[in-house]
Amino acid sequence: MYPIHIPHLLRQPQATQIIHLDGAVPDLDALTPVKGQMKIRHGGTFLEVGVSAETIVNLTCDRCIQSYNYRLTLETSELIWLEAPTAETLPPERELAWEDLSEQLPPDGDFDADAWLYEQFTLALPLQRLCGKDCQPPAVSQQEIDPTDRRWSALEILKQQLTTLPPA
Repeated sequence: MYPIHIPHLLRQPQATQIIHLDGAVPDLDALTPVKGQMKIRHGGTFLEVGVSAETIVNLTCDRCIQSYNYRLTLETSELIWLEAPTAETLPPERELAWEDLSEQLPPDGDFDADAWLYEQFTLALPLQRLCGKDCQPPAVSQQEIDPTDRRWSALEILKQQLTTLPPA
């Protein structure tokens, strides 16, 4: 995808551009192409960006350390300011909270749709990666666990000698 020049959005019907997604997103390690739709609307002093997309990624289970495939579904939207807002520039038909607006772009700049899409997919990844509900940690036999470190054997010998000495 190419960066979208923000003033060109105003020339689109209803100041909206719809991008059909069917390919790779740079830097996203996905097994399948990203499929879905992205909608970018110029709202005068802000961009309204929304996406509905999915792909399959390969993750490593945090518990058993096995690789597994995970369907990553993205259904999100975001408002991006195009200039520093003031009370006079807020749209009268829509009430916006400051917490809803996290980014700001120059009104004559570009919107990098690939970078935004990558960020949204990365945020959608699960925090705890488990391959299934019945996932168990790898079994470790008792023989594999050495309770004493052989590097401490000299100290263990000294400890035994001190316990066998008669009290002074």
